[in-house]
Amino acid sequence: MNKEEFNLLYHIFQHQTTKEDLQSVAFSSLTRDGLVSKQGITEQGLKALDQYKVDNAIILAAGYSSRFVPISYETPKGLLSVKGEILIERQIKQLKEAGIHNIIIVVGYLKEKFQYLQDKYQVLIIENKEYSSRNNHSSIYAVKEYLGNSYILCSDNLFTKNVFRSHVYQPYYAAKYAKGQTEEYCLTLDQDNKITDVSIGGNNSWYMFGHIFFSKDFSKKYLSFLEEEYNNPRIKQLYWEDIYIEHIESLDLYVQKYPSEIILEFDSLADLRLYDKDFLHRTGSKYMEHISNFLSCDEEDIVSILPIKEANHEVHFTFQVHGQMYEYFKDHILRIS
Repeated sequence: MNKEEFNLLYHIFQHQTTKEDLQSVAFSSLTRDGLVSKQGITEQGLKALDQYKVDNAIILAAGYSSRFVPISYETPKGLLSVKGEILIERQIKQLKEAGIHNIIIVVGYLKEKFQYLQDKYQVLIIENKEYSSRNNHSSIYAVKEYLGNSYILCSDNLFTKNVFRSHVYQPYYAAKYAKGQTEEYCLTLDQDNKITDVSIGGNNSWYMFGHIFFSKDFSKKYLSFLEEEYNNPRIKQLYWEDIYIEHIESLDLYVQKYPSEIILEFDSLADLRLYDKDFLHRTGSKYMEHISNFLSCDEEDIVSILPIKEANHEVHFTFQVHGQMYEYFKDHILRIS
């Protein structure tokens, strides 16, 4: 069936048939094929939908979120409570509301922090033991046996409305539109919104942002490339998207376009403070509290926080208070300019 027919069949599956449905060309086609009747979807229609049914959702939560220091030293970004709701829990609830109950969380850094979700929401926790030495393709590899018709999510995205469906027509990457210059992964699309090229950086472009849906066919093809190259040192620091881009001619992936306000991501504490004003005054971080007490300032005065990468990810970052630069290292606060 074509996309219009699928969307109508899914709509009838979810709701009662309307007068507008009965008058549509797609309805006539579905009726002719025995998939719907005036009373609604038929048994044959339900079987036709089965190939599009979502098998599971995989939430990637293994990374360091180094740009979110010092909070991420103590709390994984996906476990932050934003406007009263924990980010990853909000995603889990939205998935379950959409009828997706098989949910897998890939953990690594501070993995123990996520264990409570197993009992609270009956999710499956899978550890990515290579999270510190490889990029996010290793999280896909860690759950390769579960990939099918699968949503792939980042644990720190906030969806202001529920974007998930129990059945999906084709594999896609969510996208937002950038006016002017951007350094994101920008997309070239054909007339059917299939991705034909990806470039890092662009101008007035749709770009990759948010969740992804792998169909069974896409999963099978992508994994064949990933497994073939996994032991090649050159891919260790590649995103899973980079591997997709290298094989784009063999991997059909479409775009699902969203308004900018539907999918949110907070790259830094400064971003989060713009959305949730509570983070201006209290972040819950003992490091922020230490700085506030030591310098007799409010937490909102602590700005321009940047990590300093060290072995073993020690607590080491710079920040500013009232225009003065400081360095935080091993519980010491040093004025550096």
